This record gives sequence, C-alpha cells and structure tokens, in this order.
Amino acid sequence: MRQFIKQSLIILSQITMSPLIVACKIEEWLTKGNSESVFGFCSHVVALFPGLPGAFLRKAFYSLTLEYCSTDCHIGFGTIFAHRSAIVEKHVYFGMYTIIGSARIGEYSLIGSRSSIISRNALHSMGEDGHWTAFTIDSVARTEIGSNVWIGEGCTVAANIGDSSQIGSGSVVSTDIKGGILVTGNPPRFIRHVDLPGNSK
Repeated sequence: MRQFIKQSLIILSQITMSPLIVACKIEEWLTKGNSESVFGFCSHVVALFPGLPGAFLRKAFYSLTLEYCSTDCHIGFGTIFAHRSAIVEKHVYFGMYTIIGSARIGEYSLIGSRSSIISRNALHSMGEDGHWTAFTIDSVARTEIGSNVWIGEGCTVAANIGDSSQIGSGSVVSTDIKGGILVTGNPPRFIRHVDLPGNSK
C-alpha cells in the first residue's frame, strides 16, 4: 500500500511538472541537445519548492529530463542539476543546496549539503585572443561517483570516486579516489580503509 501511494504521488507530481518537462524536451529536440538554457531555468525554479512536496516535484521533474534519474532518490531543497547528462541511480540522497554537473551518481550514495560535483573535463580553454573560451556542451565529460559513496558537507568533487569510499567534509577532490577508503582535506589525504560488511578484522 505504501509503495502504491508513493508511486501515485510521483505520477501526480510528473503531471504537475509537465509544462516544465515539455518545455525542456522541446528545447532538447529543437537544439539537438546543444542548448540547456530552458533546462537551466527550470532547474532553478524546481530547486525552490519547499518541504516534502518539493522533494517529490524535483525527482518527478528530473526523472523525465535528466539522462536518467531514479524516482527512488531524495533531492534536497536548493539543489540544482547544471546539465541534463547527469545520471542518478536508486536510493541516492542529495542534501540541500547541492550543485551537480555532468555526473553519474551510483546507488545508495549520500551527497552532503552545499557540495558541488563538477563535470570532469575543463569547460573552458585559453583562446588565441588570450581570453577564456565560452562553455560548450561538447566540452562536458561525466564525473563518475561509485555506489555507496558518502561525500561530506561542503565538498568540491572534480574527479572519479570508487565504490564505498567516504570523502570528509570540506574536501576538494581533483584526482581520482579508489574504492573503500576514507580521505579528507585539500588535497585529500588517506585516513583509513572503510570497514565494509564481510571484511575480516
């Protein structure tokens, strides 16, 4: 019964969000995915819906506009997806005011409030005129966050993170982190291996 009610609320939320969803789909079709202006506007709008209704409306919107977004996730107040190429697996939790670029977030991962997961490639390059070039969709590459990863509050992540790793609050991750370890700092330093079920002591 609980699952039926939850699914019904998600469908109702998707219907409620249909004007924004349709606008994003039209933009994607007309520009062949080379513009995200309408998507960006809608992301800012849905970020501001408060409380539990807002959480349902956000995942309803993103489930039909991102490359993939499970409806079994939580997207906190103020959280913004910058690119529709993001992938959100089942049971992912995003705290408040999180910013997500082009990234795949593995199932059961926890992303702390005020964290940023940046698209992997450098989005700008130095032009021949000595100025930084403008952002283009083609310059975006996906950051891979493994399953069961815990990213603490206020982190900035611009590299891949392996399964079951933990990133301490306030860390800045610019190089890949292997799975099953706790790191913290800027640059991140190894603290210890994460105790996983089934591991021998």
